[in-house]
Amino acid sequence: MSVVEAPERVVVVGFGPVAARLVEELRPAVRAGHIELLVLGEESVPAYNRVLVGDVAVGRTTEAAIAMAGLRELWADGVQVMLDTPATAIDRHTRQVVLADGRTARYDRLVLATGAHAAIPPLAGLDPTHRRLPEGVTTLRDLGDARRVRAAVGAGQRLVVLGAGALGLEAALAAAEEGADVTVAFAGRVPLDRNIDLGGGRVLVRELRRLGVGVVGGAVSTGVELDRDGRFRALVLDDDTEVTGDLLLLSVGVRARVGLARTCALGVGKGILVDHGLRADPDGTVFAIGDCAEVLCGDADCSDCAGREGRGPAGLVGPGWRQASWLAAHLTGAGPEPLGPEPRDLILLKARSVDLVAAGDTTPEPWDEERGGSLAVAQWADPQHGRYVKMVTRDGGLTGVVCVGMPRTAAELVLLFERAGELPADRTTLFRLDAAGQEAAGTPPGPESTVCRCTGATLGSIEDAIGSGCSSVVEVGRATRAGTGCGGCHETIRERLAARAASSAVPSGTGTGP
Repeated sequence: MSVVEAPERVVVVGFGPVAARLVEELRPAVRAGHIELLVLGEESVPAYNRVLVGDVAVGRTTEAAIAMAGLRELWADGVQVMLDTPATAIDRHTRQVVLADGRTARYDRLVLATGAHAAIPPLAGLDPTHRRLPEGVTTLRDLGDARRVRAAVGAGQRLVVLGAGALGLEAALAAAEEGADVTVAFAGRVPLDRNIDLGGGRVLVRELRRLGVGVVGGAVSTGVELDRDGRFRALVLDDDTEVTGDLLLLSVGVRARVGLARTCALGVGKGILVDHGLRADPDGTVFAIGDCAEVLCGDADCSDCAGREGRGPAGLVGPGWRQASWLAAHLTGAGPEPLGPEPRDLILLKARSVDLVAAGDTTPEPWDEERGGSLAVAQWADPQHGRYVKMVTRDGGLTGVVCVGMPRTAAELVLLFERAGELPADRTTLFRLDAAGQEAAGTPPGPESTVCRCTGATLGSIEDAIGSGCSSVVEVGRATRAGTGCGGCHETIRERLAARAASSAVPSGTGTGP
């Protein structure tokens, strides 16, 4: 008489975009009865694409459009989902998750996908625990935040953005394009100072001001000034200067949510420490993925982890989705290949009016030298026209890039950076890609070229989807997942759709019939 094995019970804590990808990948195993899956979501709504919350905030898309999971379909497949259900503790000895209402959820395997929360700077007038922010002060992390920003932009209020990372700049530019009065304040010499060099930052500042965004650099903030009704009135700087406004948007980074891991003595650094198998405990029962997971195996001889200590989670949806897909294959016994190192650093500023790419180490300057002569730096600037390029190579391979205002040159450089390719001997030939009538110049991308860096979708898969009848960005996304992340590849997908439509069109008036 054969013994029927009970399905393994997997509990996922968190229901953000990375957890949603894991659930999607596990659904076939749930339908087949191999896995019993419970998802615990702290928010009152199912998973949505948090990367696009900024677009909701300025009215460019809707809450419905960024939804990633439908409860009816999940329940139909046998996936149990509990929304508005925070987890408060983990008992690793009894393998139970303790919920806020006192109930417990048993697990055989536990996946922590708790994500991150917006960092609250230590300013006078703010509660650093984020339990309560003053009226007129918000972050931009969830749909509630998006609604507050949307209301302010719609009402014509003055917006002050504290922080000049990619998310803060994207929010500021989008709000300005919608007609809002926006000022960005930041402590560094230039925006994005952790990613780009001084030259590229100065060109970016010119572009921001040209587009109507106020810029206050070198701004060491000390507090917020409230009016007599307790609403935000001004951001106060260390020289007693005030940046006045109606809404303060805090965009100074995020912090991994590690509190749940601490309740059961899991290793914690800047995130929940996991090895290259995403295991957070020695026996492989607890895993962590996404913004809460810090891959740092602890092996001193590990080349993948060398130099990573203190960097924390990647903070990008693409690596999180790759982790989710890998872990789903592991949990279902599919025997996936090793996960491998995280992708190389790459920043794309997703703004309609500013094209900016930064990748790798951009700190070397043109006159710097290294022993052996392996370092070479090429730099070109045209600040009056908002254009700037810096290329850093070591041993001939491209290891650092800053490119502002030259989208086609940037695309070529990103391809070279991702494969550490060699630049042409005459660097200026790359600049001709952005000259009028030179759209076809440069190295033509092949079918294997990555178009969507969030999902890894290639040009070939997108062309195949279009050839199979997909006629919109949404349809291509459903078929290939391209464009379902940050949205940075939407324009490329539109170009491919337009090219296919043009090639399929039948010219009129060219016949020689009777």
